[in-house]
Amino acid sequence: MQTLSEQILRNTIRIRPENSHKGTYGRVCLVGGNAQYGGAIMMATEAAVYSGAGLNTTLTDPANFVSLHSRLPEAMVADFHDEHQLESLVAAATTVVVGPGLGTDADSLAVLETVFKTVSPNQILVIDGSAITLVADKSLSLPNARLVFTPHEMEWQRLSGITITDQTDAHNTQVREQLNGIVVLKSHHTRIYTADDVYLNPTGTPAQATGGMGDTLAGMVGGFTAQFADLENAVLAAVYAHSAIADELAATQYVVLPTQIMHELPRFMHDHQAQ
Repeated sequence: MQTLSEQILRNTIRIRPENSHKGTYGRVCLVGGNAQYGGAIMMATEAAVYSGAGLNTTLTDPANFVSLHSRLPEAMVADFHDEHQLESLVAAATTVVVGPGLGTDADSLAVLETVFKTVSPNQILVIDGSAITLVADKSLSLPNARLVFTPHEMEWQRLSGITITDQTDAHNTQVREQLNGIVVLKSHHTRIYTADDVYLNPTGTPAQATGGMGDTLAGMVGGFTAQFADLENAVLAAVYAHSAIADELAATQYVVLPTQIMHELPRFMHDHQAQ
């Protein structure tokens, strides 16, 4: 096992070249947010934008359009019930994030199945939240893509079949091999399981124990993986940055809000980019 340090940020966050444009920094497609859980996909989208991804499109229920546009005009929006549009926008992305606020009803399942049948092997697919639950409950076959899973411990229990008390590194690694992806197992000190190693994130605070924290991390993983070439490093850097910012804020706050973390991202990434 390796313990992450600030060095993962320096190894990952590049200095932006002078001759660059929005296309240089990747295209993120975020899919989620039914009529009830729109806040989740809004937070994931904001996190992707504040992470520096060049182009961001959110496919969600139309009930969320006005709120998302008023909160974040930098992101484009589309209706995830429109299968043709969903397929087109997912196919054009560098990274697809699916699951925040998606829900688990029949419409949610149809959206997820469309995403799964559309993504290609060269694309990164971040599977989060409701999407993990649907994969587990419906025994869905995973697509051929560069997969990243971001479960909390109960979602991991559903997906892996390993009870929370038995979620050891050995057991988790065995299931990760079957899934053939990176697993970000969220907890007080998150562990990241890759093809080669297990990484412990030493940062993190109880002040993060509030709704939307995982949605924000999923969006950050989307933003980082879309713009930084090394997939593994990008995931590790996103996880580290998410909690490191929270630690800074918790020095003077009782609770840290997910929106505060994402709004600190541009400053934090500037301060920790490659030298």
